[in-house]
Amino acid sequence: MNETVSVAVGGLRAGLGGLPQRLVLDGVVDEAAMLEAMNAAQERKITLVSQLVETGAANAREIAVAAANEFGVPLLDLDAVTPDLETLKVVSDKLLARHRMLPLYRRGKKLFLGVADPTHLHAVDEIKFQSGLGVEVVVVEDDKLQKAIDQALEQVDNQISQLTSDTDVGLETLDVGAADEIEDKTDQDVEDAPIVRFVNKVMLDAIRRGASDIHFEPYEKTYRVRLRMDGVLKEIAQPPAQLGGKLAARLKVMSRLDIAERRVPQDGRIKMRLSKTRSIDFRVSTCPTLFGEKIVLRILDPSQAMLGIDSLGYEPFQKALYEEYLEKPQGMILVTGPTGSGKTVSLYTGLNILNREGTNISTAEDPAEINLPGVNQVNVNPKVGLTFAAAMRSFLRQDPDVIMVGEIRDLETAEIAIKAAQTGHLVLSTLHTNDAPQTLTRMVDMGVKPYAIATSVNLIIAQRLARKLCTQCKQPLDVPAEALLKEGFTEEDAHGGMKLFGPVGCSNCTDGYKGRTGIYQVMPVSPAIAHIILADGNALQIGEQAAREGIWDLRRAGLEKVKAGITSLEEINSVTID
Repeated sequence: MNETVSVAVGGLRAGLGGLPQRLVLDGVVDEAAMLEAMNAAQERKITLVSQLVETGAANAREIAVAAANEFGVPLLDLDAVTPDLETLKVVSDKLLARHRMLPLYRRGKKLFLGVADPTHLHAVDEIKFQSGLGVEVVVVEDDKLQKAIDQALEQVDNQISQLTSDTDVGLETLDVGAADEIEDKTDQDVEDAPIVRFVNKVMLDAIRRGASDIHFEPYEKTYRVRLRMDGVLKEIAQPPAQLGGKLAARLKVMSRLDIAERRVPQDGRIKMRLSKTRSIDFRVSTCPTLFGEKIVLRILDPSQAMLGIDSLGYEPFQKALYEEYLEKPQGMILVTGPTGSGKTVSLYTGLNILNREGTNISTAEDPAEINLPGVNQVNVNPKVGLTFAAAMRSFLRQDPDVIMVGEIRDLETAEIAIKAAQTGHLVLSTLHTNDAPQTLTRMVDMGVKPYAIATSVNLIIAQRLARKLCTQCKQPLDVPAEALLKEGFTEEDAHGGMKLFGPVGCSNCTDGYKGRTGIYQVMPVSPAIAHIILADGNALQIGEQAAREGIWDLRRAGLEKVKAGITSLEEINSVTID
């Protein structure tokens, strides 16, 4: 018996060391899951603790408690402390980012350092050498540590510290002038410091909180700022209504728009450099309303398109279908869904897979939202005649292999895209329809010939985004079997002990949800579906044939996410039709 244990422990030590070995021996994570997490963390270039926490293999609190108990290191709750700003300056931001450690406070010549892995001795020594101080290690929870480090990096980085300095200045102290006076002011006059600090603080908060859009909205007696987080708008500030003109002017100066023109919509772009290695783009849209200009900033984070297809939420068989049709030399792949459903990320994920040295890829977009090195990207500009159709004609004269057109909006663009797909090119594009079957009939309504659709379109992906339940606070629900059957679950699901979860809400999430996942209908255009198109069939007939072929509709895909505990039935009901 003792010999078996010794061999097992010896085996662990041969493959694992430090904190990973301790977590396995303490029973926090089993050995197979640990080895898998170590490989995944290496591939994703993130820390092992982050990988364990993100995948739910272990709770951040469990890891911290195990580490503290095993190595005799104090355990600290980061929610209960505020890192000392002066202490942050002792260690360079590069070391903070590289080693995921956070200086908390200083006592004389001793620096107290928050870490998730106390066995990372090389990093501790490097910080000790760089700071010239003795270091006392304190264990903290990994998920809370990352938030604290993000905030610290913003304050330590020279540019960010300038943007965020004095952000606590009350807005009531600002110099409020008449909005009409803005027209006659120079850019320097418009950029009064409190307004600049407030706008930059809102933008930084939006990035830190993972928002997709920022809304600046003027009304008759009020003004509000809202962030769209996980698909839902949340109000974050109510500056005085009199500041609406100055806020609009500041945003227009940043995006190089005409601050004197307030009668027509304008579009622009802002680039915010967070550090030497990371920058975020904002797509800016202004719209004149009754009481001033409403301005919406869409946050374009290039890293979102580099997450990889595995992180988007495709079921294994759906992922396999998408990858199979991406490898075909010709034909058309269409992604469909409402605005904000993740179509662009799906397309760019596909382009990223195809982006190889031997492939010539060109895209026409309005505008290009994500910069992808190795891809020839064109912004359409109808004012000078550079339409989607004109861009595609140009692409076809430049020896393309893959063409991506941001959206098929008219018959001319559709016809050129179809001709390209029929003549040896792979074409990717989007349409605004509710599901995959309706996409085919929508193209017929646009005037495209049925035989052209049947011979060119290979694959259609309809998608929605649903909020994911917070893994820290979600709770099981007791739902009667009759109710589950009405929602669309099978008899086997309803009576088989299936466990559903609902949102609660905690400090780690927003209303019980954190992050979003995709829900997909991936429908190849089979010979039977092509026959229905040629016979002028409708979307209902196409949908029935797809179901016979085993294609999941959006509702079925959503219910599978509910069964897996990823999201709630309430959320799926809000994004799909029962």
